[in-house]
Amino acid sequence: MKAFKTLALVFALILVLGACSSRNNGSSSSVVPPASSAQSQVSSVPPAASSLPGESSKPHESSKPNESSKASTPAMSTDFAEIGALSSKKLGWGPGGPVDQLNRSSGAVAYQEKYGKYNADFIGPETSKTIYLTFDEGYENGYTEKILDVLKEKNVSAVFFVTMPYVKSNPELVQRMIDEGHIVGNHSDKHLSFPTMPLAEAKEDVMRLHDYMKSEFNYEMTLFRFPMGEFSEQMLALMKSCNYRSVFWSFAYKDWLVDDQPDHAAALEKIKKSVHPGAIYLLHAVSKTNTEILGRVIDDLRSDGYTFSKYDL
Repeated sequence: MKAFKTLALVFALILVLGACSSRNNGSSSSVVPPASSAQSQVSSVPPAASSLPGESSKPHESSKPNESSKASTPAMSTDFAEIGALSSKKLGWGPGGPVDQLNRSSGAVAYQEKYGKYNADFIGPETSKTIYLTFDEGYENGYTEKILDVLKEKNVSAVFFVTMPYVKSNPELVQRMIDEGHIVGNHSDKHLSFPTMPLAEAKEDVMRLHDYMKSEFNYEMTLFRFPMGEFSEQMLALMKSCNYRSVFWSFAYKDWLVDDQPDHAAALEKIKKSVHPGAIYLLHAVSKTNTEILGRVIDDLRSDGYTFSKYDL
């Protein structure tokens, strides 16, 4: 019995000494090794908003369409060197084109075939009796409100190409264009001849108006019209790099001289006589004649089997 007690005492002593040794020598094994510098950087990032209680299924506010930024550019970058290798020759596109808007060797059809690859439109599809109405707005002459009234009455959508001075001077009219489903196109900030400008300067001019429309109206412009119809292959490529579509026309006439307006009957006859499938009409909103005959133009062309479409080329 005495031997048994002695043995039990020794065994208990061994257990106590073992526990002390484990506590003193094994403590470092229970501590997580320090993280690497990369791990430390990751662990220092605050949790995402979606990890907050009650927000796991909510999208971040900035992910809402058209609200991510008040001033955005439609293109991330532009390769000026590649574009600069293209032709800088200035080409003019006046009323009816350089010769005749439907001349297949030098008119809208020929230009469409040659430059359409740059997202440029000189004429719409010739397979459809569709008409696209576009108005240039360099300044306000008191007629745009009436034009909008007629378009609303006739249920016709149009494109209004505006300059920066026009937008800043007539924000109510621009907002009405947007609210009533029309397209507001970019006609540049300063209305200069683009082929005479350096590429970077030309892009800045376009983007100033683009960003202003985004900031003030939350509106993203996608269509561009060259001032005076003056362009070059370089400039077409530049606009394409900015995710813009360059819109020209397959019909235009001398309607912009406010003190020398066309006769109503003559203007109506010219507009109707020149109609063709895929017609892109350029009209100037400063024209008193255009304003007064617009309703009749729409009715007469519709009676001839044509339809007016929102610009979706």
